Amino acid sequence: MQTIGLIGGMSWQSTAHYYRIINEETSARRGGLHSAPLIVHSLDFAPIAAMQAAGEWDRAGAELNAAALGLQQVGAQILGLATNTMHVVADSVTKGLDVPFIHIADPTADALLADGYDTIGLLGTRFTMEMDFYKDRLAVRGLDVLVPEVDRTNLNGIIYEQLCKGIVRDDSRRIYIAAIERLAARGAQAIILGCTEIGMLIDDGISPLPCYDTTDLHARALVGAALA
Repeated sequence: MQTIGLIGGMSWQSTAHYYRIINEETSARRGGLHSAPLIVHSLDFAPIAAMQAAGEWDRAGAELNAAALGLQQVGAQILGLATNTMHVVADSVTKGLDVPFIHIADPTADALLADGYDTIGLLGTRFTMEMDFYKDRLAVRGLDVLVPEVDRTNLNGIIYEQLCKGIVRDDSRRIYIAAIERLAARGAQAIILGCTEIGMLIDDGISPLPCYDTTDLHARALVGAALA
């Protein structure tokens, strides 16, 4: 199995889930006492979040590229970025890399298409919902992407002010369920949990539509690539 390099800390809450899922998937595939050879570079999210808010994407991209090159230098053979939003700078992150980079949107698109969906709702930070980098990646695979028309600020705030701090509230869960119901009324057949923290709040057991958790799908795809 090749060594996985993971750029995390955005937030550390979801990065912890990545660590668990990667090792659970490795154990399931390899059996016995196997776990994943894994190197994590966990960044301080506060400066990155400030760059996001200020629109300093080039600066953020350079920071993540340095982390990626550092992981490669210490032996990572497969690379993943444990956040949806920062895939807006995926091209910058991969500059100078000689190892494969597994884009978070790709295993999500694979799973949706395999299950026969073509119209999906996307929930995430306001950057992921409003910018084109993520929706375009899905559109080229033939997926019609819907995002909330209202309440984006509230949905975004729940991520940054609560989930990134490990706070899970029932009233926030109800806000997300209402957003999913509105997307369903517009024709969405399934929902992408397009922020790596949303799975802390929403799952198939309570969602009005099937949910595709990017954290889970991405983590398992990294294991698959490392074992290929």
